[in-house]
Amino acid sequence: MCGNNMSAPLPTIVPAACKATAAVIFLHGLGDTGHGWAQAMAGIRTPHVKYICPHAPVMPVTLNMNMAMPSWFDIIGLNPDAQEDESGIKRAAENVKALIDQEVKNGIPSHRIVLGGFSQGGALSLFTALTTHQKLGGVIALSCWLPLRNSLSKSVITKNKDISVLQCHGEADPLVPLIFGQLTVEKLKSMLKPSNVTFKTYSGMPHSACPEEMMDIKQFIEKQLPPIN
Repeated sequence: MCGNNMSAPLPTIVPAACKATAAVIFLHGLGDTGHGWAQAMAGIRTPHVKYICPHAPVMPVTLNMNMAMPSWFDIIGLNPDAQEDESGIKRAAENVKALIDQEVKNGIPSHRIVLGGFSQGGALSLFTALTTHQKLGGVIALSCWLPLRNSLSKSVITKNKDISVLQCHGEADPLVPLIFGQLTVEKLKSMLKPSNVTFKTYSGMPHSACPEEMMDIKQFIEKQLPPIN
């Protein structure tokens, strides 16, 4: 999962209640692990869907005075024009693509896989979906931004021009302010089919999730990954 860095343990998995015919791969935020999101997904699970919550490798993060913590890539600053860890972002995206390939080998076609994440994990899920050659079933982007947005254009996207995106953001987010979400949705609509991009905001919600948002996620997953009869 982590290329040369073997410090990350195997993903936490919430198995399907019956035969898995679809999967959700969900990436946690900076400094977190997959365990909490696995619990959250277990609370909204759909019987035929397998939920995979990988753990980021531990690395020094510039933003946090070079302290080592679980991180998908380095974060240098939090303003929209901050320098970005281009090589780290691209390397992390390749690791996520390898995780998708593994599920395809396990018998779940890529178009039956929804990729998602929160904060840094949401940013990585968006970047991966736009740059991968794997056709995905959808993307869930929570409280996040689009990395390397100035280098991304319609021409980069091959298989996921028609992908459905659920983007959610708390209106009271002090860490990744709502403007990041608004700029991201504008950029996504310029590159994807605008009617396929849904942006939901939640009043009073800080940099976290809420029950209303979790129900919106559940409905999105059920719509994008219906049971196979």
